[in-house]
Amino acid sequence: MHQLKHRADNGLEMRYFSLGDEPKEIEPIGAHRDDHYLFFLLDSGSASLMIDFHELHFSGYRIYYILPGQVHHRISNKVAQGWYLAVDTALVPTEYRDVFEGRLLLQQPISLDKQQYEQANQLMHLLNEKFRESNEDPFQLQIAYSLMQAYAGLIAGYYCKENDDAAKASRSAELARQFKTLLADNLITHKSPSFYAGLMNVTEGYLNEVLKKITGFSVSNLIMNEVMLEAKRLLFYSTQNVKEIAHTLGYQDHTYFSRLFKNSQGVTPLEFRNKYLK
Repeated sequence: MHQLKHRADNGLEMRYFSLGDEPKEIEPIGAHRDDHYLFFLLDSGSASLMIDFHELHFSGYRIYYILPGQVHHRISNKVAQGWYLAVDTALVPTEYRDVFEGRLLLQQPISLDKQQYEQANQLMHLLNEKFRESNEDPFQLQIAYSLMQAYAGLIAGYYCKENDDAAKASRSAELARQFKTLLADNLITHKSPSFYAGLMNVTEGYLNEVLKKITGFSVSNLIMNEVMLEAKRLLFYSTQNVKEIAHTLGYQDHTYFSRLFKNSQGVTPLEFRNKYLK
């Protein structure tokens, strides 16, 4: 887990990366997690990242963010150009975090039109100017934070529009967000759809209908997806053996866990670990 406080004292880190830039030696280029948000605004070129074992490709006029805790690593960025911004989680307003963290499936890059791109780019230029100024201005940091929050709000708004979250206040969207929060809190101890339906005071059938409408997946699928994602993270990122990982995820019978993993992923846990740790 890479911590922003080791690289920045004020909760912000930003830079503009140009075509052909090589990562500095101190940059964490291997697979890792961060305890903070990462925002990217690409204006030209292309790049590839592996996010929680999904390969995503980016090109000009696109934005993307990486959530705290998501395992990721760079595949290629030598032909990309744009802005990078790292932000302490505590600095991102709650209503924006609800948008970023409310997705039940992996967030995707979204394309911007020229006007949207210019708005985001101008904000980043202004933030960079204020961020680099001498600290003689007593309000420099507060202004920088305000600009950063405006930028985060702009991105949250783009994602709302892209994903039709104008229906954000709808009953279905609210239930989906509530389910994700409850799943994160109870995944290790409870993997039954009926448990979550009971906590949310709805029938299991209704919860299934709502989540299928929003994500295309059933409650059982979403629970298993989350279990498998955390299993893959532990297989890649920890030194625990398969038995220990099974117990960490709430399975007392590690052979049963291994069968679940094989049925879901098509390979055994050890085969998965060997594949990614070559």
